[in-house]
Amino acid sequence: MEYLAKKPYLVIFLLTLIFMFLFGFVLGIENSMIRGGISAVLVVFLAPRKKKISTQTGEKTQITWIFLKKPIVIN
Repeated sequence: MEYLAKKPYLVIFLLTLIFMFLFGFVLGIENSMIRGGISAVLVVFLAPRKKKISTQTGEKTQITWIFLKKPIVIN
């Protein structure tokens, strides 16, 4: 999970593909605009968030994600 949290572009791409597939084939939504819109809203909600924080040693990047209990701190 930490590997995926450190690469948010990969998570966004994978979640978008999964949701588009689910809405298209499983739920049978044929309109691509509706599929894309609903998928985008869900991906924005579920994607990892990056935030710059200031510490005594300098500025670091903190990644929080709904699926992780603790945030990840990157130098």
